[in-house]
Amino acid sequence: MSTKEMQGRLWSVAPEYWSVYFEPFFLPLYKKTLKHLDLQPGALLLDAGCGSGLFSSMAIQNGAQVMGIDAAPGLLELARQRNPGVNFLEEDLEALPFAAESFDVVTGFNSFQYAGDFTAALKEAKRVLKPGGYLVIGIWDKPEFSDATNILKAISTFLPPPPAGTPGPFALSEDGKIESILKTTNLQLIYQARVSCPFLYYSLENSVKSFMGTGPAAAALNKASALEVRQVVADAMMPYHLGNDLYHLENSFLLFIARK
Repeated sequence: MSTKEMQGRLWSVAPEYWSVYFEPFFLPLYKKTLKHLDLQPGALLLDAGCGSGLFSSMAIQNGAQVMGIDAAPGLLELARQRNPGVNFLEEDLEALPFAAESFDVVTGFNSFQYAGDFTAALKEAKRVLKPGGYLVIGIWDKPEFSDATNILKAISTFLPPPPAGTPGPFALSEDGKIESILKTTNLQLIYQARVSCPFLYYSLENSVKSFMGTGPAAAALNKASALEVRQVVADAMMPYHLGNDLYHLENSFLLFIARK
């Protein structure tokens, strides 16, 4: 099974949980991106790894003309419901079905680290960018800078250790990795920032649903029952309980903007 097929299946297990209980916490990252890009009316934007279409919706509201791709049909269906009339396609980051120099902006939030070949995916993004166009990459910061790491680690106890270089949440997070790949693909890094994205849940149940909507949790369901995986998530959330049924995770993301 290809990386695209595998990731598409995993992220289609509980897409509504991702859409409602997880992706909205990326809003600080999305808002900082839009503020820095200052999209011009009619700018053509490819949301590469569009998920359930939240950023696509925000870009449209800022005047962009948007197309989206994702490997997960479940997430794509939600993106279409959120953005009627917009083309959302089930495609591979490493083989984009677009002509060269088609887009003013290509964005990839929480997506490029799941490509089977990161460098190939970035080369494809560069290929479809117009000269002077912008590539946006938003990824998790290094694991030690995010509380969510501990929840994902708990989920991973159901899974065998992944081989080196395996796609995953933190595959591109180490110091200098994105910068090095951008340099090899002749993309000019013009902006980078660390963005705080706190996760605040108003019930333990909502926090469990949030992580059950992720690919790692879907993979764990191939090895354990839903009840077992949910219990591990609930137990891992206990250190982040604030009282009054509030749960808070402090998380850090990295934002890179490069120019072709």
